[in-house]
This record gives sequence, C-alpha cells and structure tokens, in this order.
Amino acid sequence: MEKKPPFNPGGPRPANSGGPRGQRRDPRQVKQAPNNINEHIRAREVRLVGDNVTPGIYSIHEARKIADELELDLVEISPNAEPPVCKILDYQKYLYQQKKKAKEIKAKSTKIVVKEIRFGPQTDDHDYNFKLKHAVGFLQEGAKVKAYVFFKGRSILFKEQGEVLLLRFANDLEEYGKVEQMPLLEGKRMIIMISPKKK
Repeated sequence: MEKKPPFNPGGPRPANSGGPRGQRRDPRQVKQAPNNINEHIRAREVRLVGDNVTPGIYSIHEARKIADELELDLVEISPNAEPPVCKILDYQKYLYQQKKKAKEIKAKSTKIVVKEIRFGPQTDDHDYNFKLKHAVGFLQEGAKVKAYVFFKGRSILFKEQGEVLLLRFANDLEEYGKVEQMPLLEGKRMIIMISPKKK
C-alpha cells in the first residue's frame, strides 16, 4: 500500500480541495509535465511575474503559499534564470492553451495541396468550361491550381495559342484566385500557377 506524502501546511492542497477554480493537481500526476510545478521546483527562491501577483523575488515557501491561497499552481517558466522565473496560474489550462497554439501553428504550416489541370493547345469550349468549374472548386477548397497546356509532337508550334488559353483561364478565375506564376514553358508543357485568394 502506497504511503501518502505528509501534509505540508505551506505547500499545495490535495488534488480535490479548493473552490471552483481550485482543481489542484496531485504532484505525482504531473511528474512528466514539461515544466516544474509546485513541489518539483527545487530553487530556494524564485522571481514571481504575472498579473495576479506583485512581481518580485520570494522564497519558495512564500511563493507556494501565494499560489495555494489563489488555488492555482506555481509554475517554473524560466528554470535557467537566476533566480528561476515562476508564474502562478492554472497549469492544466496553461497546457491546454499551449497545445492549442501549437495545433494552430501546425494547421497554418500544413502543406498546401496542388491540383493539376491539363489542357491541349486546341481545347474546345465545352472541355474548357468543364475544367474551369473544377478549378473554381479546388480554389474554394484552399488548393492551388497548376494548369498546363501539353504540346504533343508538332503542336509546340501552337505555344502562343497555349499561352492565350492559360491567360484566359487565369482571367476567368480572377474572383477565386491570383496568379502566382505567369505562363512558363517547361519542356513540352506551358504552366501557370494560381493560388486561392485569402478569405
């Protein structure tokens, strides 16, 4: 049977004590936490910062007592400072916010999907309109559109016609996307890149 740690009058309250905001955590549950908190802070004195305290240097006993009175956690945010810098806050809420921020950053840096649309140099109106409709859908979904005209054999002689087609395509998509790269001939393909407009 596991022994309970002795009660420390100057330390934090048990996990289930406190009022509506006082969901203090059992220190054994946060041993793997990214920050040192409460009993796990080893410094004799710390520098307190934050909105809910008078900033300054406090003994670890005083700092824990203030955190306890506020029914919050004492969190070491700069362990290498002299003395270490601590904040008094709801640690679980803090971790949740950090996780949310990281998720938002990851979402913003997510690789953008590129959809390809292929034309022939003499694409008819029906085929053109069908592909234009698809391109509108792709741009609305947030994907980039890489449209190209493929020149087969002697059709390379129609490269000017291909350029006109791609510029017309970009113009028809003006409401949904912006041209990132003007028509450029690469081997047998003339390519244009269109990125979605930010909402």
